[in-house]
Amino acid sequence: MTDSAKPTLMVVDGHSLAYRAFFALPVENFTTKDNQHTNAIYGFLSMFVNLIKAEQPTHLAVAFDTSRHSFRTDEYPEYKATRSETPNEFRGQIPLLQDCLAAMSVPVLTKEGIEADDILATLAAQGSAQGYDVLVVSGDRDTIQLVNDEVTLLYPSVQGVSQLKRYDPIAVQERYGVRPEQYPDIAALVGETSDNLPGVPKVGEKTAVKWLTQFGTLDELLERSGEIKGVVGGNLRDHIDDVRRNRRLNRLLQDVELPLGPADLAVRPIDAQGVRDIFARLEFRTLLPRVFEATGEDAPAEDAAATVALPDAAEIGAADVAAWLAKATGEVAVEITVAAGLPQRIGLAHGDDLVELTWDPAAQAAIADWLSSDAPKILHDAKPQVKALHTAGVRLNGLAYDSNLAGWLLRPSYPDKSLADLVDRYLGEKLPEADPSQLVPETEGATPAQLAWFTTRVTAALRGEVPESVDRVLREIELPTLVALADMELAGVAVSHDILSGFSQELGERANGIAEESYSVIGREVNLGSPKQLQEVLFEELDLPKTRKTKTGYSTDAASLADIQEKNPHPFLELLSQHREATKLRQIIESLDTAIRPDHRVHTTYVQTGSQTGRLSSTDPNLQNIPVRTEESRRIRSAFQVGEGYETLLTADYSQIEMRIMAHLSGDEGLIEAFNSGEDLHRFVGARVFGVEPSEVTSAMRTKVKAMSYGLVYGLSAFGLSKQLRIEQSEAKHLMVEYFARFGAVRDYLRASVIAAREVGYTETIFGRRRPFPDLASPNRVLRENAERAALNAPIQGSAADIMKIALFRIHEDLLAQGLTSRVLLQIHDELVVEVAPGEWDATERIVRDRMGGAADLSVPLDVQVGQGADWNEAAH
Repeated sequence: MTDSAKPTLMVVDGHSLAYRAFFALPVENFTTKDNQHTNAIYGFLSMFVNLIKAEQPTHLAVAFDTSRHSFRTDEYPEYKATRSETPNEFRGQIPLLQDCLAAMSVPVLTKEGIEADDILATLAAQGSAQGYDVLVVSGDRDTIQLVNDEVTLLYPSVQGVSQLKRYDPIAVQERYGVRPEQYPDIAALVGETSDNLPGVPKVGEKTAVKWLTQFGTLDELLERSGEIKGVVGGNLRDHIDDVRRNRRLNRLLQDVELPLGPADLAVRPIDAQGVRDIFARLEFRTLLPRVFEATGEDAPAEDAAATVALPDAAEIGAADVAAWLAKATGEVAVEITVAAGLPQRIGLAHGDDLVELTWDPAAQAAIADWLSSDAPKILHDAKPQVKALHTAGVRLNGLAYDSNLAGWLLRPSYPDKSLADLVDRYLGEKLPEADPSQLVPETEGATPAQLAWFTTRVTAALRGEVPESVDRVLREIELPTLVALADMELAGVAVSHDILSGFSQELGERANGIAEESYSVIGREVNLGSPKQLQEVLFEELDLPKTRKTKTGYSTDAASLADIQEKNPHPFLELLSQHREATKLRQIIESLDTAIRPDHRVHTTYVQTGSQTGRLSSTDPNLQNIPVRTEESRRIRSAFQVGEGYETLLTADYSQIEMRIMAHLSGDEGLIEAFNSGEDLHRFVGARVFGVEPSEVTSAMRTKVKAMSYGLVYGLSAFGLSKQLRIEQSEAKHLMVEYFARFGAVRDYLRASVIAAREVGYTETIFGRRRPFPDLASPNRVLRENAERAALNAPIQGSAADIMKIALFRIHEDLLAQGLTSRVLLQIHDELVVEVAPGEWDATERIVRDRMGGAADLSVPLDVQVGQGADWNEAAH
């Protein structure tokens, strides 16, 4: 049989490649309507389809592990014991992936107590013996030993699974310096951290290759280990048993008894309808045609219906606008294209009646009154369009619906990013979009009026699914907040380049000095920003205690190093912490400095759909990450100054708003008494918990009860509290017992809220905002407990977000209604920053206090703290 006539057997390690795909694709971008994560499935299938198309295998199978238990763990219980726990978002994806493969008629092989690699090794051995060219696709380096003249390994790159490195015997020799069958000998000597197989200390890959080249085989090396001189020779002799064990464990089985052999794995036609059904469930519409193309199947006729015939839009002039609007009774969908911050084209849709026109002075004059009227208008992602209109001198009123916000409120865990997403999800259609990468697009995108037409239909679909309470949040909170945010983004905030650049230079010099000092401590220069180099310094050279295991070694994050410093202090760790702080502050400063526009102001963009709880986030630049805890970090805020033509800045924030919401929702008499009495909350609680007078509560006691109070809102366990306070777990548990003995209604509320959420599938804020929690009913304990912890916090944090938004837009509306020039500039966490015009302080302060204090009717007062100053730091209170 000639090589060209030989059949090709492709065997794939399903679990390892799906796991790599999970980390290669952002999990938040791949979630179904019912909150099933799908990024691992999508990434694996994308790679798999490309492989089928490129390699054209005649025979095919995918192998999976059944669990972490195998014959290897029977011999060595520590085998793979240090691997981090499977991410919650990954759980449940493997069975769904196997369903996809079954629909594609791909055999799936598993065997209890046997790893997928052993199944691959057995099929590779059988296939090469029976005349197949064999392709092994795996992300496990142990499979390198399978490579020979008939077996090629396709191994994913560090970028994920989209790029595969081809290993034949020559490629293995070039990369590792040994023959493929010798690679496990290298691994036995060096060890495999991913499998928790310790190697010979101080022996790396180069040393192992040199020894194997010198002695020929691993057995010969171990027999003659006495000939190896120096420290590494002694280490080898001390760890010969480890090496022999490693080699036993990394040797792949080639004689596993399997229900199917190579001849049984011939590629078969896919179950077209089965693929459609499972892909529809996983919402993989764009992947569907790729599967049919790669497998040579004809796409089902129903797929052609995904692209809908679009109604034509009539081009009208300014003189015709009034007549068209007079006929369009009820809601009209609006789509405005924006360029350089100004309107360019405007499309209108009323049912199937579509018109559009170019924005020019005549068009603006003809349509401005209607845009500013209360006539109901629906838009998708309205804020950029509102900003463009405001910049052009037209204020939009009558905003009745924003399908972008509605889609997010309905499914806050996966905010759909575009109108195309919503059209796909709720209409089952494909929105015509021009390819931005093509200079002359092959497909024309929808026109503004056609986009407005899609918005009308998506809105109708959403209204059929959005519950009344959630619709009320949209109408009464989110839409007016959107208008306020548009004005805040346009206004920006004055920021001093001189202050930022001076502080940045100072921090740069300090970081360099700290770096030089740290180099002298360890005796050489390293990149203090490189986790890999830090791992070498910390855990090899300094021999500090190992931290938690990550994909790339042992963790060097701040929390892990703080744990080491507490128990095994070292001057390098302290210097590293100082260097990181200086570098972090400098990065924040530089991002702010580069964002200053010619008007000397920074114009951030607020993201309403950026969280599941309803909290706002900010980007370009991110103003939510400006620290405030240290004197140095507060210097950054001093660069935020009152702008030209204004007199001062006013800052206002809520004091302990989440604890006040907790008191209201739980009805706990003790907490309610604390807030209504005006006593310091944590001193009051500390007095109750520790059984002393408030005046006798020490700062240490106050710190403990403060951590406890806020920790409860986030489902903090006794273990978590002990870690946070750095106390014994027994003390933390006792503290929780004492806390709940005095504030039992808090415990009862938290328990009841999770039970209620489990029954209905979601939590709800005071105002009706919902957050779905399908995992509360999951049979998987880890998923269920994580959902329970998140469900504890969602009503409290979500209510706080709602209260802040209500206060924000009401203050904005009052300032406009009263004809004041003062304006809200920033909303950062629980704080507002207002720029006050000359002579308007009293009126502005009154509006801020009234609107923030009256944003919600709680059983405890909303305490508002106000400050004044020429810059943000000076205005702190």
